[in-house]
Amino acid sequence: MTSSRILLIDDHAMFRSGLRMVLNASLQEAEVSEAGTLHEAIQGEPDMPDATPDVILLDIKLPGLNGVDGIALLKRKWPQVPVVILSSQDEPETVRLSIARGAVGFISKADTADKIVALLKQVLRGEHMASAAHANSEPPSELQHLTPRQCEVLDLLCQGMSNKLIARQLTLSEHTVRGHVQAILQFLQVASRSEAAFAARRRGLVG
Repeated sequence: MTSSRILLIDDHAMFRSGLRMVLNASLQEAEVSEAGTLHEAIQGEPDMPDATPDVILLDIKLPGLNGVDGIALLKRKWPQVPVVILSSQDEPETVRLSIARGAVGFISKADTADKIVALLKQVLRGEHMASAAHANSEPPSELQHLTPRQCEVLDLLCQGMSNKLIARQLTLSEHTVRGHVQAILQFLQVASRSEAAFAARRRGLVG
């Protein structure tokens, strides 16, 4: 297999280190980069080369915005790069939602190292996994899409930031941020920012 760039996003350093060793041993030409959060991955720090990855392995349970809702942000930065969810949360609904949000496949952390490597090789060959068991599944009807920007605003809102701070962080006007916040409140069917933060965490939209 020719040289491939793999980006692993997972907040558990020991798991990243162990999987990186497995991938380096099994895919000797692969370059594996790590990030502990979506922010690190998107901002290119601390262990990320500038080159575009060939595949992204993404955990669901992450600090801040969770992996499923972070798929949109990754696809905005790297539109053509396949995203594979790698998680211990392998319930059928979670798998269906991951595929609906744009992942090409789902790998359970309970799978053997050999199976994980085999599935990853499949994706690197361009044989996307989102078929068979999960491609025809309908996403849960109550979970509609937030836009990538709304996901960013929601993440910062849940960190307690004001509209002014969010605007500064995302280089937006306060008016634009207010519009996104109102859309988020409507999406979550709540009346306040505190209720929005609670509802987002309860529904697993943020970590």
